[in-house]
Amino acid sequence: MCQMFALTSGSQPIEATFWLLDAPDSERALSARTPDGAGLATFGEDRVPRIVKQPISSRAGADFAYQPRTVVSSTFIAHVRHASTGKVSLANTHPFQHAGRVFAHNGVIEELDRLDDHLGEHRALVQGDTDSERYFALINREIEAQGGDVGAGIVAAARWIAANLPLYSINMVLATADELWALRYPDTNRLYVLSREPGGRNNRHLDHASPFSEIRARSLDLADRPAVAVESERMDEDPAWRLMVSGELVHVAADLTVTSRVVISIPPARQLSLDDLSPEAAFSQVVNVAPAETTPASA
Repeated sequence: MCQMFALTSGSQPIEATFWLLDAPDSERALSARTPDGAGLATFGEDRVPRIVKQPISSRAGADFAYQPRTVVSSTFIAHVRHASTGKVSLANTHPFQHAGRVFAHNGVIEELDRLDDHLGEHRALVQGDTDSERYFALINREIEAQGGDVGAGIVAAARWIAANLPLYSINMVLATADELWALRYPDTNRLYVLSREPGGRNNRHLDHASPFSEIRARSLDLADRPAVAVESERMDEDPAWRLMVSGELVHVAADLTVTSRVVISIPPARQLSLDDLSPEAAFSQVVNVAPAETTPASA
């Protein structure tokens, strides 16, 4: 499935190294479907988002994603795309950005013509043809309507989609230079959060990887600094990883204070199952492992 990873050290920038894909000859890569894109968002000293991303048509052409990329930022979002809606292209590759915010999504939303109508003039924010970028455009529209309140904008957009459109999952992460939001809804796809103390459980630097995720992150600076991470899968054996509940919105402030609340307490009006999805969309929503081990990404 699409893999999302977000990390924030609050207001203090850190140096971190990311690998968006395993080496092409690794066991993990040989057993997994070729992704359709990968990207990494960071923020500079000027607090402006910087995104590097690339569509991928074959693992042989994914040198960008295999190479370690060392960056300095206080907030990071990495995403590996397995397309459910939209062609393989740069415009359709996550993360997306607007107004100093960056965004990534894991899930499926249908009846996009109806969403386009609801967006109105904000449809112009959408450069590609994915459900994800439309979802982000709706969030940005609602943030404006809520006077710049990011959390309220996320809630308004998610509630409208849940009440009006067929969906499989609208899990998302959204970040500014020093704040992070994450939403899990409903419980079809996992989303975990980790409040990591300096040094983590083993009193050492951060080195996150998982057999279920091709993203790897390492930061020597986090040997003695705290951070908060959000990921589609648990990235290490730290027992502090917590599976978010359906409808839960997590906010991480600049001082790394984590607040959480359930903002959608009822099931989607039109919940899709894997059987309802096209083969491509269904494949994008299952754990990306060898075919014999593939299971639905449910909690």
